[in-house]
Amino acid sequence: MLGFGAKNIGIDLGTANTLVYSEGKGIVLNEPSVVAKNSKTGEIIAVGSEARDMIGRTPASIVAIRPMKDGVIADYDTTAAMMKYFIEKTVGGGKPYVMVCVPSGVTEVEKRAVIDATRVAGAREAYVIEEPFAAAVGAGLPIMDPTGSMVVDIGGGTTDVATISLGGIVSSRSIRMAGDKIDESITSYIRQHFNLLIGERTSEQVKIQIGSASVDKAGELEDMTIRGRDLITGLPKTIEVSATDIANAIQEVIEAIIAAIKETLEETSPEIAADVIDHGIVLTGGGALLKNLPEVISDATKVPVFIAQDPLDCVAIGTGESLKSIEVMKRKH
Repeated sequence: MLGFGAKNIGIDLGTANTLVYSEGKGIVLNEPSVVAKNSKTGEIIAVGSEARDMIGRTPASIVAIRPMKDGVIADYDTTAAMMKYFIEKTVGGGKPYVMVCVPSGVTEVEKRAVIDATRVAGAREAYVIEEPFAAAVGAGLPIMDPTGSMVVDIGGGTTDVATISLGGIVSSRSIRMAGDKIDESITSYIRQHFNLLIGERTSEQVKIQIGSASVDKAGELEDMTIRGRDLITGLPKTIEVSATDIANAIQEVIEAIIAAIKETLEETSPEIAADVIDHGIVLTGGGALLKNLPEVISDATKVPVFIAQDPLDCVAIGTGESLKSIEVMKRKH
């Protein structure tokens, strides 16, 4: 139907990672949203995992950049080049119809930038879907039913909170407090309290290994050895950090996420609020894996909280599943 044997594809264009869902195959690509380019010539040297390995380790003429910031396009040309690479890697020849995921708070201008970049990257036509809606589809929530569901998608750049009923978003919040902000909080805490400068990848490893949303429960986790550069001597140094230190470092981000969830709940009708109490809040995205997060959110909202089955893949699966209704999208645009 589409010529050239091109499949329709769904892209979860994330700040940290990009996932591609191919119709009939499921998720076929999952790579970091990173591009390495020559700063003098503008030539693209590597994309994805290969480029990510270069972060913090490149010579002066090569820069490893993340063209997406806070869930939106920060560097248009580089984003288009990155998507072109991912689309070609997935589809090979031909021009597919592409569904791309965007945070719920994006402006029309930001949406248009995503559509244009996708077309430049080789799509026959591009459509956008809002992240919490895609996450709810991917998590298998009954989005078309007249019952309310609540989903919290904690990605790299944004946390998207939404209540959904009858195939649409009833109330939503999108805040630029998510995985990347947690990493930044860890980096700045360690710099202030230990005079040690650590890189992006180290702070991410700390978050994954000993990050805890609860300060009280952090004591149950073991300490972690990290390496960086001593800010006083300028020399490499190794220190031990405790999970309690890290839990304190990231509290501000956790509190912002909880505030967004409460505000979204306050905006919903009593009927939907009652449904959410019955069915619970579903967490998706990489941030859902932060230790003790479901309990902390549940304590704050007095609502049960669950982690979706494949939290990292929910948005991509939902974006891909929405391809089935692409005919509807074509009529809308």
